[in-house]
Amino acid sequence: MPIIRPISDLRNNFSSISEIAHSDNEPVFLTKNGIGDLVVMSLEYYDQQLAKLELYQKLNEAREEIKRGAKGKNARKVLESLIQS
Repeated sequence: MPIIRPISDLRNNFSSISEIAHSDNEPVFLTKNGIGDLVVMSLEYYDQQLAKLELYQKLNEAREEIKRGAKGKNARKVLESLIQS
């Protein structure tokens, strides 16, 4: 369930917002006059999201290459070669 707090909490209870973002490892959505305005997240969560985005982009590039006729490698053989290295 999303964590939603008024934007005034950022000024009045910054430590609480920071603690929530770190302990729950989830973004905190801040509202202004009842409407979504900002998202606050820990650096750890931000880094995780960037890593996911990069992975999805690479998977999409691989899919596009396969559509254009690129040949893949046998995953089992690749893993075996990594283990032997």
